[in-house]
Amino acid sequence: MLERFVPRTEFNSYQDFYDNFSIIIPDDFNFAYDVIDRLAAEKPDKTALVWCDTAGAEASFTYAQVKEFSDKAAVVFTRAGITKGDPVMLVLKRRFEYWWALLALHKIGAIGIPATHLLTTKDYLYRCKLATIAGILCVDEPEVIHNIDEACGQLGKNAPRFKAFARSVHRPLDEPCADESWFDFNAALAAAPTDWKRPPSLNTNDDTMLLYFTSGTTGMPKMVRHNFVYPLGHIVTARYWQQVQEGGLHLTVADTGWAKTAWGKIYGQWICGSAVFVYDYDKFVPAAMLEVITRHKITSFCAPPTIYRFFIKEDLRAYDFSSIKHCVVAGEPLNPEIYDQFLAGTGLQLRECYGQTELTVTMATFPWLTPKPGSMGKPAPGYDIVLVRDDGSFCRMGEEGQIAVRTSTKCPLGIFGGYYRDPALTAQVWHDDLYYTGDVAWFDEDGYYWFVGRADDVIKSSGYRIGPFEVESALMEHPSVVECAITGVPDPDRGTVVKASIVLAKGYEASESLARELQNHVKKTTAPYKYPRIVEFVKELPKTISGKIRRVQIRDDEK
Repeated sequence: MLERFVPRTEFNSYQDFYDNFSIIIPDDFNFAYDVIDRLAAEKPDKTALVWCDTAGAEASFTYAQVKEFSDKAAVVFTRAGITKGDPVMLVLKRRFEYWWALLALHKIGAIGIPATHLLTTKDYLYRCKLATIAGILCVDEPEVIHNIDEACGQLGKNAPRFKAFARSVHRPLDEPCADESWFDFNAALAAAPTDWKRPPSLNTNDDTMLLYFTSGTTGMPKMVRHNFVYPLGHIVTARYWQQVQEGGLHLTVADTGWAKTAWGKIYGQWICGSAVFVYDYDKFVPAAMLEVITRHKITSFCAPPTIYRFFIKEDLRAYDFSSIKHCVVAGEPLNPEIYDQFLAGTGLQLRECYGQTELTVTMATFPWLTPKPGSMGKPAPGYDIVLVRDDGSFCRMGEEGQIAVRTSTKCPLGIFGGYYRDPALTAQVWHDDLYYTGDVAWFDEDGYYWFVGRADDVIKSSGYRIGPFEVESALMEHPSVVECAITGVPDPDRGTVVKASIVLAKGYEASESLARELQNHVKKTTAPYKYPRIVEFVKELPKTISGKIRRVQIRDDEK
């Protein structure tokens, strides 16, 4: 399948890859038909999806079955009144019904809106109003259903026209619905025919296929619009960053509500010939996940730094990692200490990546590059990256500036099409042929990029610019620190001083002596002026519902 879209799949060097990589983009491309249905015709018995949960249930699906279930789901949605262009929200955690439902929406030409089960009534109300959501399919969990019902009650006649739940594998199909305003997606799926046909003139490449609400680290979530060729942008993600294998089994740790699922659990992986593995769990237990990874012989693995942070606290040498060929990390910057300890415990290098919901893989440690722990790597093909100073000029080597994507000659495949229904907000971040990411970085003499922090998070103290990531990395080297966040606090003399909010590891207790020890550790590890003058020990850090630290909330709490 990969060869249909990438005329050349082998490259001699990073520069060869960056200069010469290209993708063939078919007219009116639709991933569900042009990839999944074609794979079902050519390789019907090949494994596409492997699923298991913490209760011991397991399931495996071939490409022929993926096609069949997505066809049936398309029938279910159309019977519920969904047509081309209708936005449908999917709140399905890690249930395998997510894949049938999303592919079905692609087959209809409707808009998929993946969302997390952690949304509140207020969140559903906000999203339904902003996107004019036509239907919701969610997990069969009382709190989720209650929050949706409350939001729909406040929306009145503007509420979504259908509400459906995906039944847990642990509940029998013949159990009746508790509420007549909801319908049972699984029961409807079982009764639906499989004679779905591709409609003529279904979509153009620029039609809206997906909407993602950003996690809102600094404000209300925005609607990121992706079109029907967006899946092709993730060929680089899967083949050249995650390095998935033909016939392999890839696991990306992500809830289906996050864009990370589009990066690691569907598009690029299936195009590149790898099966997708799904581990359905509610509470992250490091030892349990390590057991699942090794028992199921995962061949490539992707997770955020938090997962690896807890992995290295386990006895990694007790697990057999021989099946895993590649491990990658993304979501937040990787502290070098995590890289070193994971390598020591498994023999596996972690290859980092940088990107956003608005983008695909933008920079990464690609196969030809030697990892530099803590570096994001080098730009992906199609991405013309510049670092911009506050005055709009471009930075030189070693200078910190905001990461921007130059789009004057071409737009990278997979870049967003703007914020849905908000051209003014789009223009704030994308103007003068530059898309401004809001992130600050610098590049070294080898062309590797190093993350500093969000532009709003960079601290200016006594004339110095201090990026939180470097100080956090220094603190993470100390065995007492599990998590930390660096923020700036107003100070009458210095304008702003550095504050560390720290979650301690088991066996450590907060004390003034430990605070001084951590301050001295930072002074020895990085430039002394960057050390935290204020140290606060906390039980947990405020985070977005996607798990990213909300430094803005820590700053606001200080006011």
